Amino acid sequence: MQTEKRYNDFSSFIRRKFNGRVQKVSIDAGFTCPNKDGSKGTGGCTYCNNNTFNPDYCKPIKPIKQQIDEGIEFFSKKYKTQKYLAYFQAFTNTYAPLADLKKMYEDALAHEDVIGLVIATRPDCIKDEVLDYLEELAAKDYFIKLEFGLESTKNETLEAINRCQTHEEAIDAFNRADGRGLHLGGHLILGLPGETKEDMLNHARMVSQLPINTLKVHHLQIVKHTMMAVQFKKTPEMFTFMELDEYIDLVVDFVELLKPEIIIERFFSESPARMLIHPKYGLKNFEVKHLVEKRLEERNAMQGRLYNVVV
Repeated sequence: MQTEKRYNDFSSFIRRKFNGRVQKVSIDAGFTCPNKDGSKGTGGCTYCNNNTFNPDYCKPIKPIKQQIDEGIEFFSKKYKTQKYLAYFQAFTNTYAPLADLKKMYEDALAHEDVIGLVIATRPDCIKDEVLDYLEELAAKDYFIKLEFGLESTKNETLEAINRCQTHEEAIDAFNRADGRGLHLGGHLILGLPGETKEDMLNHARMVSQLPINTLKVHHLQIVKHTMMAVQFKKTPEMFTFMELDEYIDLVVDFVELLKPEIIIERFFSESPARMLIHPKYGLKNFEVKHLVEKRLEERNAMQGRLYNVVV
């Protein structure tokens, strides 16, 4: 459903869905990943350092209720009346036995101000029994958003970044999760090593074939304490970075190819300055959003204008 904007924006969706303001509050429940613990690989994805997006209140040694309370205290200074979605964000948040997952999710849902869950995970780490359970929660009128890390739709790239999964596994996960009353999200990184502009635009075409509700995209960032930081220092020729203006145009091209029903949650995300090595655009998410909206207007561009156009 297109909004008054030139793209299907997440804020408008939230207002329509909940008839008011809803804020995500992050939780670190102490998960790991199968490409860190050795079950599929070691070392993790080459770009990954979870400290780049975990808020200070988010520590796995704290009980889930305490993390939610501290998150709500932080956000309520600005907005007094709102509800919250408990955001299981760090690492792979379905990578545990079902009994453990139930306890963690239900601890979060027991909070009086929490009306649903956002669960970030990998496409290769979602069992049918977990999907069955999440379907039961959704049937109880909880908003359950399952957010799959795609990162790329190109298997050569996924191998190069030590993702230890394939795009075919992503397709399978989305198809198994479809039709269960869950809100399905995805995440892509634009500018991964070796990818051309056409590769990145093709992600829009590939993602549009999935039963996906919401998409986050952002540019590649080199952050400290990652394998990619080592690669960037030793072999910088592996990487091709865009100037900000070039990135804005790429996003507009991407949006025009994207299925119009897909809700776009984010165009940009910059890691904290203390962690970020390169590139340093120095802008907040909302500032880049305004730049994208301005460029859409200047180019008379619209989400989905080129969707399904055969070249």
